[in-house]
Amino acid sequence: MRLLVIGLALLGLSPGAALAMADSIVARDLPLAGERTVAATRQERFDMVGLHWQGPGQVLFRARGLAGRWSPWKGAAPEAEDLPDKESGEPIGPPGWRVGNPWWTGPSDRLEVRTVGEVRRVRAWLVQVGYVRVPLRRVSMAGSPPIVPRLAWTGGERLSRGSPRYAPSLRLAIVHHTAGSNRYSPEMSAAIVRGIALYHIKANGWKDIGYNFLVDRFGQVFEGRAGGVDRNVIGAHALGFNVGSVGVAVIGTYGSSPPPAAAERALVSLLAWRLDRAHVDPLSTLVSVSQGNGRLPVGRPVALRAISGHRDVGATSCPGDALYARLGLIAQQAAAIGLPKLYEPQVRGKIGGLVRFRARLSSSLPWTVTVTTTSGKVVGQGSGRGSSIAWTWDATSLPPGRYLWTMEAGPNVTPARGALGKRAGTPPSPPGPPSPPP
Repeated sequence: MRLLVIGLALLGLSPGAALAMADSIVARDLPLAGERTVAATRQERFDMVGLHWQGPGQVLFRARGLAGRWSPWKGAAPEAEDLPDKESGEPIGPPGWRVGNPWWTGPSDRLEVRTVGEVRRVRAWLVQVGYVRVPLRRVSMAGSPPIVPRLAWTGGERLSRGSPRYAPSLRLAIVHHTAGSNRYSPEMSAAIVRGIALYHIKANGWKDIGYNFLVDRFGQVFEGRAGGVDRNVIGAHALGFNVGSVGVAVIGTYGSSPPPAAAERALVSLLAWRLDRAHVDPLSTLVSVSQGNGRLPVGRPVALRAISGHRDVGATSCPGDALYARLGLIAQQAAAIGLPKLYEPQVRGKIGGLVRFRARLSSSLPWTVTVTTTSGKVVGQGSGRGSSIAWTWDATSLPPGRYLWTMEAGPNVTPARGALGKRAGTPPSPPGPPSPPP
């Protein structure tokens, strides 16, 4: 076991912060030969640390707060395997390096790192987050919890690199914890989100923060990766399973104790709303095929719950034992919110033949399926009542073109919508915005 020490300067902190600004992130390679103290500079006081290392060994670290108190030793758990994400076209990290989670330490001035086993190089990424007093604005969509938009925690700065990518559908939610101290105030949460974003972008080389949403221990919900809170934005949170999933991280570490009640309520509300927008039953199961990671090779089918934990799809303990143990109850609570609901809409067939519409309802309801032209003219309609939607439309006499369909089951149910056919002279368009080239 080797012990490495990096000494860092102490810099004052403004109290009562609500938004992170005037940030910095620096990298320090730590020598593996003996112990060494690195000269302090004013820019190297840190609030968050992430470690990259080379070799199959383990890296442990602890941080000293500005008051002189050391944190317990923590393992630098790999955040992602050293593989490209073939699904999203996004690099997972610097080639040849293992990438650790960003760990919120709070204001700190010293870091100790130990290596166990074969570790050839260690690089510490030190994130310093400044603060100003700005109230956090929240927005809500129909049925959603209040969400702190990106503009609030980015301060209007464009942190993302490149355009967002979209999946054709959303099939499940993957729950994470961010790791780091649970001792933070409500005013610090936006700074933590910003710090994670800086680390993911600057240190890991990702396009944006990896998570789609983050929830703090006080129940505040933050918009994560850019692209639209109700759209199927592809994140970088679960290698091999990013496409078709929404990544939700609870800020903190929840291995021995679950999140506070306020955080769990917000998590339940967020999952209920987001899965309902995608017409996914929180209590359902599915089979997803891995696109490849260190635990599950390309092509491996994996049985998953609609609300799964990160450990279900990767070699990690995330989201912590205590939070993971509550995912079943969280799914039950999410399924009970916002009823009635429409699940699993399916459309089979094409213009010029028979088209079959199918869906499942949470209870027996009157339903209607309507097909229109792009100008709004109704060309087909079916209706019924029951706990499922089943209607076959005869489209054999219709000319080729693009048609819009809607499945509805009353004013209190989120309708399902989609398109059939294609525009004249153009190839079929995928649902949602087209993905940019990799």
